[in-house]
Amino acid sequence: MSGYIHFTDEQKRRANSVDLVDFLRRQGEQLTRSGREWRWKRHDSVTVRGNQWFRHSRKEGGLAIDFVQEFYDLSFPEAVTLLLGGEGGVEWNQFAKSAPPPRKPFTLPKASNDMRRVYAYLIKQRFIEREAITHFAKEKMLYESCELSKDKSKEYHNAVFVGCDEKGVPKHAHKRGIYTMGVGYRGGNVEGSDPGYSFHHSGANDTLYVFEAPIDMLSFITLYPEDWKQNSYVALDGVAEHAMLRQLELNPHLQKVALCLDHDEAGIEAAGRLTEILHARGYMNVSVRRPEYKDWNEDLKAKNGVTPIPAQEHLKLEVLPEVCKALLEACTSLKSTHNPHDMLLEHYEKLKSLITNGKLVQGKESAVTEHLEGMAAGALLAAQRQYRQMGRPVTLERLIGELRDSYRPHQDRGRLRSRVDDLRQDIACLNKQYHTPGIRGPEDKQNLIASYFCLALNCVRTEIFVALEMQKQSEVQIKATQNFNMTM
Repeated sequence: MSGYIHFTDEQKRRANSVDLVDFLRRQGEQLTRSGREWRWKRHDSVTVRGNQWFRHSRKEGGLAIDFVQEFYDLSFPEAVTLLLGGEGGVEWNQFAKSAPPPRKPFTLPKASNDMRRVYAYLIKQRFIEREAITHFAKEKMLYESCELSKDKSKEYHNAVFVGCDEKGVPKHAHKRGIYTMGVGYRGGNVEGSDPGYSFHHSGANDTLYVFEAPIDMLSFITLYPEDWKQNSYVALDGVAEHAMLRQLELNPHLQKVALCLDHDEAGIEAAGRLTEILHARGYMNVSVRRPEYKDWNEDLKAKNGVTPIPAQEHLKLEVLPEVCKALLEACTSLKSTHNPHDMLLEHYEKLKSLITNGKLVQGKESAVTEHLEGMAAGALLAAQRQYRQMGRPVTLERLIGELRDSYRPHQDRGRLRSRVDDLRQDIACLNKQYHTPGIRGPEDKQNLIASYFCLALNCVRTEIFVALEMQKQSEVQIKATQNFNMTM
C-alpha cells in the first residue's frame, strides 16, 4: 500500500483556521448577513462565522477542513491543499512509523564549505546567470547545504534558498536537490519555515513579480536582466498567497503585481485566485505573465537549445468556448419561446430524471447536455426580457460574452452531486423571486437578472464537467481497446 500525504500539525492548524467567509467569497459564493453570522446563499441552511460552520437543517457543523470536504466533495489532503492555497504536504509511509515525527523549530540546514555544486547545477543545468546567483549568495539568501545521512555514511548537498524577515533574520528556507543523475531529492521547505517569509528581493520600483519557485524567479531575472535589482520579486514555494501579501504589507510602494506562475492548470487557477485576493485588498493593477513553455526555467532552457517541457492549457477553459458557442445556438433557436422561465423549469424536471444519487444515467450524457443548454438558454432569454422591460436592451451575444468572461476555473469545483445541488438551489431562489406578488421595481428586476445569470453560469459549469467526464470515458475505452488488440 502506498503512503499517504502527511501535513504537519502547523499546516492543519492553519487550514482549519481559514476564515470561511473570506474563503467562500474567493470561490465566487454569495453570502448574506444573519446576525453575527453569514448565511450561504447556495445552501441557505448553512451559516459560517470565522472558521466555523453549521448546517441547521441537520444540526451539524465543524471547522474549515471538514467544511471543504463536505461541500466541495474533496478528500482530506485535497481540502487542506485548497485551504492553504496549493501548499502541499509530504508523502508519509504509514507503515514506516506509527505516528509522524514531532514538529521541529526552524533552523537553517548546515552549510557546506563552498558552493561549487550549486553554481554548477544552476549555471550548467538551469542556465541561470552567474551574476544573479552571486548576488543572492553574497546576501546570504542562497547557499549550499551539507547534511549527513542518518547512518552518517553519506553527505547530501542541496541548494538552500533563504527567506528573511524585515530585520534580516532567516525565517524560511527552501531546499532544492542539485543532483542530476538518478532519482534525486526534488526539494521542499525546511520544517518550521514561516510561510509569510520566503525567498525574495526588494527593489525601489512599484511592481512585485510573483513566482511559484525560487528557480523560476532566478530564471526570469536571467531572461529579463535589465535593471532587475530595481524590481521586487517573491517566490511562493507553491501557490499560497502568504509570502506575496507579506511583501506588499512591508513595502507600501509596491502598487502593481505581476503574477508570473507556471503555464499549467494549477498555475492558471492560482493566477485567478490570487487576482481575486489582491483585488479584495485594494490592489487593482494586477497582470498575469505566462511563460511560453511550462515555466520560466523551461523558457530559459529553450533559449539555450534544450527541448523544453511544453505548456499545459486548462482543459475547462478549452471546453468553455465550445459550450458558449452551443449555448448561443440554443438561445437563437429558442428566442421566440413565449415564457423562457417555464421552459427552463421543464428542462430542469427532465434533467433530474437523468441524474440519480449524483451520477449520470449511463448513455444519457447527450440528453443531460441538451437539458443543461435548455436551462441556460431559458435563463439568459428571461434575463434579456428583464433588461428590455427596464429599457436597457442587450444582445444575446453580449450576455453570453459576459457569462464566458465571468467563468473562473478555480471556482468550478466539486462532483456532479454538488453541481446538481447548486442547480436546485438556483431554481428554488428563482422561483421565490419570480412568484413574489406585486410589481417589480428596478432593484427587484436586477436581482432577478443576477439569479438568472447565476443559474446559467452553473449550467455551463455542469456542462463542462459532463463534457470532460465523457472525454475521460472515451479515452479509457480507447486505451482498453488498444490493450485488448495488443493481447490478440
